[in-house]
Amino acid sequence: MKVQIVTLGCARNETDSEELAGRLAAADIGLVDDEDDADLVLVNTCGFIDAAKKDSIDVILAAGKPVVAVGCLAERYGAQLAAELPDVTVWGFDAYPGIADRLRELAGEQPPRRPARKLELATPIVQPESTFARELLRHSRSAPLKIATGCDRRCTFCAIPGIRGRFHSRPIAEVVAEARWLAAQGIAEVVLVSENSTSYGKDLGPGEDLVALLRALEAVEGLAWVRVVYLQPAETRPQLIEQIANSRVPYFDLPFQHVSPAILKRMRRYGDTEQFLGLLAKIRAVNPRAGVRSNFIVGFPGETEAELELLAEFVNAAELDAIGIFGYSDEEGTEAHALDGKLPQGEINARVDWLADITEEAVAQRAERRVGERVEVLIDYDGSARAAHQGDDDGSTTIENPMPGTLGCAIVTANEGVDLLARMITR
Repeated sequence: MKVQIVTLGCARNETDSEELAGRLAAADIGLVDDEDDADLVLVNTCGFIDAAKKDSIDVILAAGKPVVAVGCLAERYGAQLAAELPDVTVWGFDAYPGIADRLRELAGEQPPRRPARKLELATPIVQPESTFARELLRHSRSAPLKIATGCDRRCTFCAIPGIRGRFHSRPIAEVVAEARWLAAQGIAEVVLVSENSTSYGKDLGPGEDLVALLRALEAVEGLAWVRVVYLQPAETRPQLIEQIANSRVPYFDLPFQHVSPAILKRMRRYGDTEQFLGLLAKIRAVNPRAGVRSNFIVGFPGETEAELELLAEFVNAAELDAIGIFGYSDEEGTEAHALDGKLPQGEINARVDWLADITEEAVAQRAERRVGERVEVLIDYDGSARAAHQGDDDGSTTIENPMPGTLGCAIVTANEGVDLLARMITR
């Protein structure tokens, strides 16, 4: 059997697909890049917002081979998907541990004569034989690394707790073992992903928290950068600020979502303009060059024009390096679905466009202030590069005469919007 894995959605889905690929490779099931070479297509779906659901359905319907749908959409709407798409096999997260046997049974194959290699918990989820590992090592020196799954917070707009369940951390030893394997393959940066990274370790033993994990990963030979994403502002404590701000990747991914106290209360979140600016001040007191990314939801039920303008004022004052603007999506199964004060979709779209123009100028001004700054940069095998304060979707750094696959220091010479131009000074 040959299987093509198609991944949709966020970095958490990418790490899930790596796990699936590792399990299939360990069971001697072939993994291919092209659907034409596959006997079956495994679609790892996204079910977070309406647009993502539509993309997942479109990919499933466009497949020219038998399809097995897994992932968030399959977990959340499994029965409905199976009823409406009878030719598609739909499996939830509980299928992952036995995915290889299930696929063989589906295809009518007999188990292999020799026993499949066992995938131990403490071994890398990404296996060398997997398509994902081959693609990763051919193109990039950065790799996502899952540290936890699920979420115990109950933000009213978010369906993730209902899809992925309670928060569950991977033990530090297990995460470090996978990081060592990735570093041995030439990976220089790992990006720690979960639904809420600041909650890491709360379900483990004493002393196992995000700070302890970051310190353990700093000791992994060959691993230069450790980047954390999805930090909950309400849980970003002084010790964590010190650890990240003083690291080689002083990068804070802080999804504030809004700054209006009334809107945040309706979201079941914490904060306001003063508290968020205070958090940013604490970060910059430790490291003025630290990078900060944030996301905001526009058009949440009950949002007034005055609250939207308050958000714009914050964007201009916060000096953020990267900003994501998202229009509110009314999702079934969330508490916000039942809130009053819903805005017309056209009004939500207009607010997104208005704020996006403001944020584009704000991040460009922040990038301009970095001209003349010394930054550490990682150059991928295709010559593309990022500075330490830039995440995957936070802009790029263009290097004069880049040496692919290298890591070093550069001087920022100019900016083009959020993107930087720089000259290498050491490699």
